[in-house]
Amino acid sequence: MSHALIVVPTPIGNLEDMTIRGLRVLGEVGHVAAEDTRHATVLLNHYQLRKRMVAYHQHNKRSAIPRILQLLEVEDVALVSDAGMPAIADPGWELIRAALRAGYRVEVLPGPSAVTTAVALAALPARGFVFLGYLPRRAAEARRRLAEVADLEYSLVFFEAPHRVLKTAQALLGALGNRDVVAVRELSKIHEEAIRTDLTDLARRLEESEARGEWTFVVGPSVHGTQMPDDQAIERALLRLLASGMTGRDAVAQTARDLHLARGHVYSIYLRMNRDERA
Repeated sequence: MSHALIVVPTPIGNLEDMTIRGLRVLGEVGHVAAEDTRHATVLLNHYQLRKRMVAYHQHNKRSAIPRILQLLEVEDVALVSDAGMPAIADPGWELIRAALRAGYRVEVLPGPSAVTTAVALAALPARGFVFLGYLPRRAAEARRRLAEVADLEYSLVFFEAPHRVLKTAQALLGALGNRDVVAVRELSKIHEEAIRTDLTDLARRLEESEARGEWTFVVGPSVHGTQMPDDQAIERALLRLLASGMTGRDAVAQTARDLHLARGHVYSIYLRMNRDERA
């Protein structure tokens, strides 16, 4: 039987959330491929495991993948991320695909995940949820991404770092309108906090206080009658038409007709979108 790449979820905060099976696998494999070897060392030391490690992350994946495939020729390798399930909002999926293409077995262990933990804690009424990871840093690209999901009857789940959490909350409010949101920080840790409010209030709170810790947003689904800022509604309509292949000129004209607006006003919004795209 060929050797295996074993995907091992790790605690998202509380080290006691490590599974018995995960600990056994970490103890048995030849190497641990870790997104951050320092984080992995804390976990391994806590459980008195001494393992050889190889770094695998976004910035070294091109050189690390061939090395890990070489290790798989002679031994099993565990893949861990900083926290939670590898391959969720990290480059783990690329290593998994490479291992499969090279003919190695891949096993995925169940375990901790910030996504499902936050969705369960949020308890928002929705048909399901869509995980969108981190929003793009460019404002125009973020708006396009949000326009694609704005009308879904699903909760929307996002990750965000503390230094960008206010900007992301403002982007969500602008693109989605004022909706219910549960913003969770430091999941499963001592200072875990869940803010149950709406996007308007969340943006105000974050503006008035210093955001700390890693955040997960669970935003409520689109509901009939949700009030959208006028300019944002126009942008969403334009983005949909442009994404379908319509020219800018035709998209402006169609949007003006559909929303019963002056064409000049819609055109000014279109020009602003283009300026933001080049910024």
